[in-house]
Amino acid sequence: MAQTMTTGDDRAEDVASVDPFATDPSNPRSWKRAFRDIGLGWRQRALWGYLGWQDIKQRYRRSVLGPLWISISMGVIATAMGILYGALFHEDIKVFLPYVATGLLIWNFINGCILEGSEVFIANEGLIKFLPAPITLHVYRLVWRQTLFFLHNLVIWLLLVIVFPQPLSWTVLLAVPAFLVLGINGAWITVLSGILATRFRDIPPIIASVTQLLFFMTPIVWSYERLKSNPLAAYVELNPVMHFVEILREPLLGQEIVWRHWIVVGAITVVGSAVALVCLRNYRSRVAYWV
Repeated sequence: MAQTMTTGDDRAEDVASVDPFATDPSNPRSWKRAFRDIGLGWRQRALWGYLGWQDIKQRYRRSVLGPLWISISMGVIATAMGILYGALFHEDIKVFLPYVATGLLIWNFINGCILEGSEVFIANEGLIKFLPAPITLHVYRLVWRQTLFFLHNLVIWLLLVIVFPQPLSWTVLLAVPAFLVLGINGAWITVLSGILATRFRDIPPIIASVTQLLFFMTPIVWSYERLKSNPLAAYVELNPVMHFVEILREPLLGQEIVWRHWIVVGAITVVGSAVALVCLRNYRSRVAYWV
């Protein structure tokens, strides 16, 4: 009996070492616990960093080329779409192919955060139930995995810039803060959609349908410059994904920086992060029961 009690105490200490508030059932909806979850998740970056890398290795296990298939598939799709839509829209292939490839590169990161984010907690049901860890650990793991995909595919952009030289300047350095902003937004989208989808299982298929529509509404395989004279251009501006794509594509291609996109992205980042924090504060303790 004494041994059983000791085992229970040791288990409680293990849980408390991960989340000091886990053994205190009072006031589960507190800002302190929400920010504690975020901080603890970040401090365990050695764990989610390793898990994110293993996710990629497992996907290409026993493959001869391994993760190189990521860049190969990306390069084939970008080349095919660039040539096809360039011919349809009578675009200069030297300009349009890097434009399409860079847009697809950014879109894949955004799309991965949205789609996989909606199922991040559902997919990690076993870990959430049996591993005493903050739920933000799974969010960091997903964003890190998508970052590795992005960096791997960045080789395609580099090759195209070499083959089709672009007017790059010091503004290319803005790509770094632009991607950091994308990562922050990917995190809050994952938190918000992941919690909602865990509670309402109809959310993932709805999100999948919406992202397909967003792809065609976003200037990725078509040029926004050609639409400016069209009355529909005003409605394209209402698409938030367009602004996220442009803040990163413009510096990568040496285009003129349109600060309007940064203002829109900044506003979305602040509002979205605030909503996700409220959702994390109120429902983080229920995720383990909903999965």
